[in-house]
Amino acid sequence: MEKRTINFSPPDITELEIAEVAEAMRSGWITTGPRVKLLERRLAAYISTGRNDIDCSTPENTKKFSNKVVCLNSATAAEELNLRILGIKQGDEVIVPAYTYTATASAAIHCGAKIVFVDIQKDGDRNTHAPEMDYDKLEAAITEKTKAVIPVDLSGIVCDYERIYEIVERKKNLFKPMESDGSPLSELSCRIQKAMGRVAVVADCAHSLGAGRIINGERKYCGRIADFSSFSFHAVKNFTTAEGGAAVWNLPQSVYDSGVTDAEIYKFYQLLSLHGQNKDALSKTKAGAWEYDIIGAWYKCNMTDIMAAIGLKQLDRYPELLKRRIQIIAKYDSICDSLGISHLVHHTDFMDSSNHLYLIRIPDISEEKRNEFITKMAEYGVATNVHYKPLPMMTAYGKDCSDYPVSYDYYKNLVSLPLHTRLTDEDADYVCEILKTVYSELI
Repeated sequence: MEKRTINFSPPDITELEIAEVAEAMRSGWITTGPRVKLLERRLAAYISTGRNDIDCSTPENTKKFSNKVVCLNSATAAEELNLRILGIKQGDEVIVPAYTYTATASAAIHCGAKIVFVDIQKDGDRNTHAPEMDYDKLEAAITEKTKAVIPVDLSGIVCDYERIYEIVERKKNLFKPMESDGSPLSELSCRIQKAMGRVAVVADCAHSLGAGRIINGERKYCGRIADFSSFSFHAVKNFTTAEGGAAVWNLPQSVYDSGVTDAEIYKFYQLLSLHGQNKDALSKTKAGAWEYDIIGAWYKCNMTDIMAAIGLKQLDRYPELLKRRIQIIAKYDSICDSLGISHLVHHTDFMDSSNHLYLIRIPDISEEKRNEFITKMAEYGVATNVHYKPLPMMTAYGKDCSDYPVSYDYYKNLVSLPLHTRLTDEDADYVCEILKTVYSELI
């Protein structure tokens, strides 16, 4: 077979995105403006309904889907702002799976919280093989200091949120809501915590835009399952704005019954993302509206209209992009099953993934042999990866995985195959053939 070069995860950008970016640049408005606001509404509609064709420029839908989603410059910023709206601070504990990317944990550390790692289930979830938290260990890890748990929809496979909510409800007798320091943000956070009365579920949905799960007999899309969710629109994600992300909230009715509103929550995301300034650049363009106040000494992590322009056209194409990923996954499933290689299961009777990553585990090999496998694949032109090295193995988190043996065991023989929509059928077939060849050579 003639050698091909298969990149791991290039962005799928067409002339549609390029033309929209050019139009944004010609418009004279390139920072946060009308395209960001439209993308927020369209994402809110998509997350609520699974439809990308709802006209969110009409007065009715503008009202319906505003104040539901905040677009920012990264998923890390989105998760951090979620935690800050929730009131996470020094002295609090946040539970995180040991098997994830650093952003899941670092956002909580930025808020001053202590990270409590939890190991994953042996060989991953029994249905999907995804490296989900061991939920019994999660329950045991909750203390009076616990304020949030951060499940991760790794690879786009949706966690067992029903189980997670059962756990935080059972442990609500331990929950101690924060006391307000009198500042407006602290007042909001205090009201949210007291009205929830339990540990918050703050999902890392970086991989899972468009994924969904049947919960209590109803299909729900990621972003409408957890109390707070964060999405990534980085260049390697299914849906991209080059960099970027979004914060979403889905709070229990008790919070709204306490007087909190979505408009109030949205306002504080805007303040937190723009230096605490109470008017954005678009608002200040109105005649005589130059004056503004600084409410808090906060952050700068807003999305620009140039980024949103990419996202608007990506969203137009997104359902077809997801379908294409399913086709490639079917080819990979077939070859892996024939070789006896364990792989993720992206679709079940109760869950549909966003098909973001394709993780395989080569049976009965060491970490060193796995690395040799990756090198050999590269020699044939196929770029692969590993998602991820468990965080306790990293310098910033201790460089020791002895307390999380299942995470290490999952990682040591794991390889991620290239999965993206720029792969042709011939490319995917080539990956399958090279996988078979390298497996026979090394195993």
